Amino acid sequence: MPFFFNRPPTPAAQQTPTTALDRIYGIMRLTLCLSLIMLAVWLMGEVLAVLFAAVLMAIVLHGLARILRRRLPFIPYTIAISIVAFSIVGLFAALVWSSGPSMGEQFISLKNALVVQSSDLRSHLSQTTIGQMVLDHLPASFGGNDKTASLSSFGFGIAGSVTGLLGSAVGLIGTIFVVLIAAFYFAVSPSLYINGFLRLIPPYQREATRTLLYSAGNTLWAWTAGQALDMLAVGLFSGIGLYLIGMPLALALGVVAGLCNFIPYIGAILGAVPALLISLSLGTHEVLFVAILYSVIQFCEGNILAPLIQRRAVHMPPALAILSQSVFGSILGVPGLVLASPITAALLAVFDKAMPPLEDATKTQLETNELTPKEAAQNAQEKAAANKQETEQKEKDKPTPPPST
Repeated sequence: MPFFFNRPPTPAAQQTPTTALDRIYGIMRLTLCLSLIMLAVWLMGEVLAVLFAAVLMAIVLHGLARILRRRLPFIPYTIAISIVAFSIVGLFAALVWSSGPSMGEQFISLKNALVVQSSDLRSHLSQTTIGQMVLDHLPASFGGNDKTASLSSFGFGIAGSVTGLLGSAVGLIGTIFVVLIAAFYFAVSPSLYINGFLRLIPPYQREATRTLLYSAGNTLWAWTAGQALDMLAVGLFSGIGLYLIGMPLALALGVVAGLCNFIPYIGAILGAVPALLISLSLGTHEVLFVAILYSVIQFCEGNILAPLIQRRAVHMPPALAILSQSVFGSILGVPGLVLASPITAALLAVFDKAMPPLEDATKTQLETNELTPKEAAQNAQEKAAANKQETEQKEKDKPTPPPST
């Protein structure tokens, strides 16, 4: 299917004035669309972040409903969505009913302990020359002395993310409520909103746009499912490890570590900071044990768990993931930092589907010495074997045609 992005250019000998004007018109239209998108992101960034979060949650509900309908195909789609939504709400309510009070007390104690430890750390830093230099370059929102920096910058977004999430509970709960309601209505009738969006697209581009939307949706579902497994594993191992070490508030610290792991790479640091601050009040050995624990967990997550998940989900280059967090964090603040990775995953899926594949990718790896000729040949054999196995699996999964009468 020809996409707008990968149509081959018309040879110069075959170009006519009409063809040249069409190309100029296409470039101007693309430039105008990109400018309008950038302006909308700049002016309505927070609204778009809430909208994307609702779409992401709707994709999760839709994916779970599809799994349910595979098991129970006689259930209508609307009923399946309702069952999934009420099951999630019921599980959350049961969790709050069973361990809500103790968890709430731990989070309140965690917030108070973080405030006390931050004040103690600031007083210790102010007594040394190097520490005073560090405080002079830290923003005031992070306990430093620098009051001139903008609060909307990326650094302040990272610095205030943990305390902001713990302190602005009312606003956070209201935003989550809006996201959940919008996500439910998106998931109940996704075709209504997809078709409405497609009506804004020129007719000759609608089928291509539909394919790109499906590709982005499938990628977001795979990314979210993989990230949920990743968060569960990191939170569980962090809580158990902290409990075995003898750290107080192990449950709350494990939950914080799991939630922060939603943000790749930077989230690992954000999740470890509260535990390290709490361990400062216990002694040097506890600080060392906590640092070793989080280092081992992140090493296992990055080298064992993440590759297994990415094999079935989506692979995102680390440098691109960190740069996207910097860009979206500087534009949207904390919401942009949190949603940067799924947004980037969706954009990568769209561009991968829209752009033609690079046929000489192995040549680049050979020229940059990333691969030797022997390794390139071995990779080519493994790729050919994997493609053959995938083709055979597709042939097996094909439905058998009914016998002709």
